[in-house]
Amino acid sequence: MSEQIFLQAIILGIVEGVTEFLPVSSTGHLIVAGEFLGFSGPLATVFDVVIQLGAILAICVLYARKLFGVAFGLVDDPAARNFAIAILIAFLPAAVLGFLLHDFIKQVLFSPLVVCASLILGGFAILAIERWRPEPRIGAIESLTPLTSLKIGLFQCLAMIPGVSRSGATILGALTLGVDRKTAAEFSFFLAIPTMFGATALDLWKNRHILNPDDSAVIALGFVAAFLSAIVVVRWLVNFVSRHSFAVFGWYRILFGAVLAVHFIWLA
Repeated sequence: MSEQIFLQAIILGIVEGVTEFLPVSSTGHLIVAGEFLGFSGPLATVFDVVIQLGAILAICVLYARKLFGVAFGLVDDPAARNFAIAILIAFLPAAVLGFLLHDFIKQVLFSPLVVCASLILGGFAILAIERWRPEPRIGAIESLTPLTSLKIGLFQCLAMIPGVSRSGATILGALTLGVDRKTAAEFSFFLAIPTMFGATALDLWKNRHILNPDDSAVIALGFVAAFLSAIVVVRWLVNFVSRHSFAVFGWYRILFGAVLAVHFIWLA
């Protein structure tokens, strides 16, 4: 393989790691980055799926103490049970709809112009929610009721449209339900673990016929790049949202989406 494809793998891995947990759409950025880099074909299909696990592994590492505490406290710790129940309930809507609509989403919705429209509309949604959201009344994941968790899970389903952003949909949905920014962000991180593992497993099964051992070095490089960059971004985001609003991401989405729309319309 050429050095160019390894450089592309590193760039795309960093794009995934940086954008997976920000409310800017990792899928949208990967589609656009792949278009610009000319990274396409069967390898790109599997690559984009597997490197997501690198970003999810970053959450497992950063919050390992919390995750182990929940796992070992399920029997006798009510807070641990509440935490696990909240994640499970929020995960269910995306699990069901993702399984039923997987092929339609991949075949119909994955296009640069859909991404552009979703980026712009999502940007305006962020600005609107930040301005008119209710006062926070929930400051811990363990305090989420089953109904609130279900509602956040339904918001997450919007992210099946490329460009919407899974983290953006869950974080903003949580904000509208009275969850504070830090808790909303961390709930989105934890919810990503079953959601992305499930989506990745389904994608890999659907694309098992194009898996090629010769591509393992490229995929591994992208995986590591996604893992390392996600660790940096998650640490930064938790500190950032403790002091600032998400409005900057709204403006970024609007600007980025508009520039991309002009670009792709010009090329059409």
